[in-house]
Amino acid sequence: MPRTSTDGLFIGLMSGTSADAIDAVLVQIDANRCHQLAHTSLALDDATHDAILALNGSGPDEIERLGALHVHLGERFAEAAQAVLAQAGRPSSDIIAIGSHGQTLRHRPAIGFSLQIGSADIIAARTGITTIADFRNRDIALGGQGAPLVPRYHQAMLAQQGERRAVVNIGGMANVTLLDGGKLVAGFDTGPGNVLLDLWCRQHTGARFDRDGAWGAEGQPLAPLLQRLLDEPYFRLPHPKSTGRELFSAGWLAARLHGSERPEDVQATLAAFTAHTVADAVAHFSPDKVLVCGGGVFNRQLMAALATTLPGAAVHSTAEQGLDPMTIEASAFAWLAWAHLNGVAGNAPQVTGARRDTILGACYPA
Repeated sequence: MPRTSTDGLFIGLMSGTSADAIDAVLVQIDANRCHQLAHTSLALDDATHDAILALNGSGPDEIERLGALHVHLGERFAEAAQAVLAQAGRPSSDIIAIGSHGQTLRHRPAIGFSLQIGSADIIAARTGITTIADFRNRDIALGGQGAPLVPRYHQAMLAQQGERRAVVNIGGMANVTLLDGGKLVAGFDTGPGNVLLDLWCRQHTGARFDRDGAWGAEGQPLAPLLQRLLDEPYFRLPHPKSTGRELFSAGWLAARLHGSERPEDVQATLAAFTAHTVADAVAHFSPDKVLVCGGGVFNRQLMAALATTLPGAAVHSTAEQGLDPMTIEASAFAWLAWAHLNGVAGNAPQVTGARRDTILGACYPA
């Protein structure tokens, strides 16, 4: 069972919408503050990546395929946790708990559920460490979106008195946290982050992502296509709101293409699209500083487009604040495991729309 002392060492495990790797971090948490001690990333092979994407929609034999993938990912998450322990030279007995986000297959808050797989029972059994998982559904049960769940962590780690900050996570999807001094004002999914960029890159180059945005930099944004993308009704919805591959899919993109576009120009347009949707989402807040994390921070074309569309704000990586942009989400789920064991609310009703604060996650004892 969980220990009575709930400050100390925690592991966070995260596999995002891009489904390209499992990030594992070892952190020390004291009095709500998180200090990263070690990090590793376990790449997911093409077969696993493709199996995840195939289960984002309905298909034949999907329950059998889901069950097998749930077990397989549980083993991989456990492997990632053991790898970060080995890197840090720590035994499992030093760790209070693991917070595992799992791998999202379906996110459907409108009908009352969000499904993340990667067996927490297997993680706890293989590592001998109490594991906290299934973080989204309690918030949904209280009328919330169940996403995004990182704003409380952003508030704890990145709020700065006297400064208006927007924290932008550009993973598969992009989300934003708005911080006015120490106050968490709002947070929501702005739309696609890398998901369409990665999809288009894989389709035309075979690579899972456009390293440094180099391929997209060979093209030019197409204004008519950009406008068709921006016409999506999701962007006009008020927050709280969240989204995923259920909406922004290959079919969604194909329906907006004429078919004669140069692939490089489409890639450049998709980078501009992500930048515009993020900028449109935060412009009304007039942030002094925009702090960017997630894989999108390494796409130079995307970061340049974001700086251009937000000329009134300083746009930086969270590395400027001493937080590795690639490990913030994994660290957030370590923090959410700490919050679970300490009886601290992990959600924020002003972000998700839930009726009240609540403790998030389910506990799987070692």
